[in-house]
This record gives sequence, structure tokens and C-alpha cells, in this order.
Amino acid sequence: MDERRQTRAMGVELPLGSDPQSVRKRIEAMEMLLERSFRIPGINYPVGLDAIAGLVPVVGDVVTAAMGAYIVWEARNLGMPKWKLWRMAGNVAFDTAVGAIPVAGDAFDLLFRSNTRNLKIVRKHLDKHHPETRIIEG
Repeated sequence: MDERRQTRAMGVELPLGSDPQSVRKRIEAMEMLLERSFRIPGINYPVGLDAIAGLVPVVGDVVTAAMGAYIVWEARNLGMPKWKLWRMAGNVAFDTAVGAIPVAGDAFDLLFRSNTRNLKIVRKHLDKHHPETRIIEG
């Protein structure tokens, strides 16, 4: 029997363990929710909760900033270097600050994907320090 516990959320199995592979899956699921969970009909452009919630003044930006901070917190639990964590936090802070500007910030949220950038930083770290978590994408 597999010792890793899992929970089911929105049709996706999310592991509850603290091992690098479980953390990677949770971060990937959060990034997918925030950046690529829907497609704009007609142009087939992926958007996520970050761009959609950003349409709600203040509250939407605060909620998505907290969700982006969760990715940074999970990265901290992996033992990533502080400079990488600061870079990730800077991505979230920049996205939140510019995203809070009415109208222009909403357009910016469609183009600047801080959570995708942070996932890339985490993946690079995990591929180097925990190669067993690498997933071959096809």
C-alpha cells in the first residue's frame, strides 16, 4: 500500500505528503488553477483564476496574491535558497501591484504569469536537486 495520503479536489488527485514529488504536484495544480484553467472561446487563449479574479477590485487581487504566496511557501518547505524565494515573492508582488491598476492591470494579468514563472523556478530546482520528481512531458 502506498504510504502517501491523497485528497481529491476538482477531479485531481493531490498528494498530502511533504516529500518533493508531492510538493511538486501541489504547486503544479495551483499554477494550473491560477494561470491555465480556462480557455477564452474563439481565440483558444488559456486564462486562469488570477486573470478572472483580478476583475474584482482589491478582493480579487488579494485572494490571488495569497494563492501565489502559497506556491512560495511550498517552495520554502522544499528548502530552496532564499534568493530564489525572494525572486518568487517578487514575481507575486509585482503581479499583484500592477494587477491592482484598474483596466490596465486586468490586461497585464493576461500577459504576466507570475505563478508560471515561479513554477519554472521550482521545477528547475527540483530537477537539479531531486531528479526523481522529474516528469517527462509529451
